[in-house]
Amino acid sequence: QVQLVEFGGGLVQSGGSLRLSCVASGSIFRINAMGWYRQSPGKERELVARITDGGSTNYADSVKGRFTISRDNAESTVFLQMNSLKPEDTAVYYCNADLGTYYSGSYSASDEYWGQGTQVTVSS
Repeated sequence: QVQLVEFGGGLVQSGGSLRLSCVASGSIFRINAMGWYRQSPGKERELVARITDGGSTNYADSVKGRFTISRDNAESTVFLQMNSLKPEDTAVYYCNADLGTYYSGSYSASDEYWGQGTQVTVSS
């Protein structure tokens, strides 16, 4: 079984900062990519930032220059440092991972997993 657990959401004033963490655990033999998505009421879930196993990153235009994604491969953890937060950043943030996993002797090179989500609220 594979699990993604997020930490670090909360309430912050406009202009403030938060750092999200997501830890992947379970029968994982490779992390292909990890990232963060967000969804606010009435909107579709959107990509915020993503980082590949090679370290390549991509960001939504709305967060470029304010958010930074990084990861600790040894700890199977991805971080999202969010600075200069705006009220429009308010959303549930979901960790996403493309993982190579194994179960009962079978290996899968690439499967997608989601965390349970963590609320980020930015007050004006």
